[in-house]
Amino acid sequence: MIWAVNVVNGPNFKIYKSIQNWKKKKIRIFQPKLSWLAIPFALIFIAYFVVPLSLTLIVSFWDYTEYSIIPDFIVGNYIYIFDGCFTFENGLCLTFKTYISTFFFCFFTWLITLLLGFCVAYFLAFYVNSLPLQITLFLICTIPFWTSNVIRMVSWIPLLGRNGLVNDTLITLGLIQEPIEWLLYSSFSVILALVHLYTLFMIVPIFNSMLRIDKEVIEAAYDSGANQFQIIKNVIIPLCKPGIIIGSIFVITVVMGDFLTIGIMGGQQLASIGKIINTEMNYLQLPGAAANSVILLFITIFIIIVMTKFIDIRKEL
Repeated sequence: MIWAVNVVNGPNFKIYKSIQNWKKKKIRIFQPKLSWLAIPFALIFIAYFVVPLSLTLIVSFWDYTEYSIIPDFIVGNYIYIFDGCFTFENGLCLTFKTYISTFFFCFFTWLITLLLGFCVAYFLAFYVNSLPLQITLFLICTIPFWTSNVIRMVSWIPLLGRNGLVNDTLITLGLIQEPIEWLLYSSFSVILALVHLYTLFMIVPIFNSMLRIDKEVIEAAYDSGANQFQIIKNVIIPLCKPGIIIGSIFVITVVMGDFLTIGIMGGQQLASIGKIINTEMNYLQLPGAAANSVILLFITIFIIIVMTKFIDIRKEL
């Protein structure tokens, strides 16, 4: 009895009661407010996104000559970009032709990377059951990223050139009589290099989405009599839609502004909006380059907004 009184009135019981009261009040210790956690992200967002884009927008309204840049507020840079584009007297203007060429590279790169990325991700997710083997194969997919883009592009030139390995092999086998000219410095070589560079950007998000698919859903589809094609079409693709959209955003965003790949693999003969911006910057026509960059930015953002209408991207992030 004395022991019970000591327990009730003792210091241990008081500590126990204070802990219980703390739990009832649901006091959260060491959990800062959300506003404090958002400060680092906000600073990074402002420093690397808002400030550069704001400066680009401001400079796009400046005037310039061959030798100097004049702070001003004019719309002449935008008018010059679309000069003669809406009269159609001499066909399509240079700006429209350049954007058509850019959309051409972007569309076929996106399509091929989507097909390759989906197939590779599907194989890794559903046919490789060993986690170490999955990691090994996934690391193999990242091997091209162990070197720079320039090295990866230049590696295609000895293969696709007029006297390259591909033409020599085909001539030796008697399949062709003369070298194939369009293998290098053409739209084919540009798309090939872009696919080589950016397929991994499509593999990763699709693979991530496939890993989240419950295997019981696929087994239920098999039990219902669905074949492999029906399962891919009606089960896997709809559930992988967030990964497909995110991978598409990565690829389209990078290809829309690419100028180095198109310049090297196209032999400086093919046009893209990224090359125009790069050329204007090389000639110190910064307001003109800024105006083209703003237009390209709005077009890219519009494409991203349209794509995100099909999914709730927050589920994937």
